Amino acid sequence: MRLVIARCTVDYSGRLDAHLPLALRLLLVKADGSVSIHADGGAYKPLNWMSPPCTLREEPDTWTVTNKAGEELVITIEQLISDTSYELGVDPGLRKDGVEAHLQVLLAEHCQVLGDGWSLIRREYPTDIGPVDLLCRDADGAVVAVEIKRRGEIDGVEQLSRYVERLERDPLLRPVRGVLAAQQITPQARVLAEDRGLRCVILDYDGLRGRAPVNPTLF
Repeated sequence: MRLVIARCTVDYSGRLDAHLPLALRLLLVKADGSVSIHADGGAYKPLNWMSPPCTLREEPDTWTVTNKAGEELVITIEQLISDTSYELGVDPGLRKDGVEAHLQVLLAEHCQVLGDGWSLIRREYPTDIGPVDLLCRDADGAVVAVEIKRRGEIDGVEQLSRYVERLERDPLLRPVRGVLAAQQITPQARVLAEDRGLRCVILDYDGLRGRAPVNPTLF
């Protein structure tokens, strides 16, 4: 991973044009080829970015990042403050807590509780931004990505949205729908999920373990 602190401007051209005026920013280049520009705020979300596959061409005081669609991100560096690189190695991935991990196992074994005629394609289906908890097919044969949470919040909706967007790029899978399955789902998450065409399902953990009838609630 390469971390560059620089005073720079950023110009994006592609589906639309965007400009970031001169300011001190963090430029993050990952081993997967992605490039993102961050301010000292806004949590994890970058100001602008280019997802892989893309190419980075460096010239004196100018970086040009181009993706396979021909979109360009041009970073003009006025002042370089710091430029460091680190080898992070292979990440072991996110370890879910016991309840989330067990929910995933239970739903993989009984995914029909999410819909009549559903079947499992694979647990931990890989994408270039991380694995989808479950990839399923509904009764009509359509592909559905299922993200499992103990508590469904906006971050979970954002995560599921990114997975669906990635899976949609595969012509063998699309069209792909998304389901956020959790023991609790916040009202804000439900609103955002509905706005993005995602389905929310409330799970009964004890019911899935056979202590009571399994009756997921659809919102």
